[in-house]
Amino acid sequence: MNRDRFLTQLAIVLLSLGTALWMKPLGSTLWSAVLGAGLGSAVVTLEHYLRSRPITTLIGGTLGLFTGLAAAVLVGLVLSLQPGIPDAPKTYLVLTALLALGYLGMVRGSASDRWWELFGTAAKSPGSADNRPLNLVLDTSVIIDGRIADIAETGFLSERLIIPQFVLRELQHVADSPEATKRNRGRRGLDILQRLQKNKKLDTIITDMDFPNIREVDLKLIELAKQLGAKIVTNDFNLNKVAQLRGVLVLNINELANALRPVVLPGETMQVFILKEGKEYNQGVAYLDDGTMVVVDNARRQIGRAVDISVTSVLQTTAGKMIFGKLIEETTPRLASDRPPGERPERPRPLSAPTSTPPADTPAAGTPVTPTPPEMPEVKLSQP
Repeated sequence: MNRDRFLTQLAIVLLSLGTALWMKPLGSTLWSAVLGAGLGSAVVTLEHYLRSRPITTLIGGTLGLFTGLAAAVLVGLVLSLQPGIPDAPKTYLVLTALLALGYLGMVRGSASDRWWELFGTAAKSPGSADNRPLNLVLDTSVIIDGRIADIAETGFLSERLIIPQFVLRELQHVADSPEATKRNRGRRGLDILQRLQKNKKLDTIITDMDFPNIREVDLKLIELAKQLGAKIVTNDFNLNKVAQLRGVLVLNINELANALRPVVLPGETMQVFILKEGKEYNQGVAYLDDGTMVVVDNARRQIGRAVDISVTSVLQTTAGKMIFGKLIEETTPRLASDRPPGERPERPRPLSAPTSTPPADTPAAGTPVTPTPPEMPEVKLSQP
């Protein structure tokens, strides 16, 4: 508890006690002191309750109380005109009407606090059926994500953005975290809120409506959306499912991003940058500008290069789309002149007849051959 707040409450109790002891409304000093201390404590307790209630609840409850009391006065006026009713029952009926109608009016006015909070800007949505703009309650995760500000700047959002105080407190808690990563995410979320507030195309409201009996922020968002008849904007998968089970409409930024991704059909060609190796053998992985994963077969050697691929199939998963393709060089045959020198086939050589070593007495080719006369038998002559 704040020190100044404690001193103020103590002063209220002492002031009520001193006033009762001085004026002695009950005659007895003891009973007057008890009355003064009880009234001071009741004021402090009521102050605790009022601090946990949004100002719109107090405004609605007060207006409802006055409406109920006005109706009770009309009932008393009608009863006073009846001559046959005795004074005691008439007084009892008037007091009962004041108590009952005043209480009912206060309760009904408190339950309709959302109308008082959103009354000032009710005429900014001419397209709605009851002339009230639709309300979008922002989650902490979608504020940190930041894409909601980009969507709002394009002019596609015509609804009123509602940011609860407990979401701001959670953002501030993340921004004050000792961990650097969480601290940067929290500060980014606060910067996104400033962008949303500076956007003149938007109607951004920071409401102090809270639910002290609910501790979880997600459940508070669901209850707030129920009371305001609003939709929750988030990219939290768990909050999305819980809100749908509670009957609250949810707008998921991730689903919107998946729906806006370009349609790719098998057979189309595109250029991608191979970033890393895939899970399967000899695969390469690339990413499109919107984060879609592209798996390319036989592209392991192309890591760090931009290549042209042909899409073979598209797989839709819960996390998004996955595109599978292969290199265009594998799908289109290349001419021999376009191939590297190492891949060019050798020209076929003409087949030659088998050659054998000619005998030594065989004349060389091109030498005229003269016939050799037959050898004459040698005749030996004998001397007489």
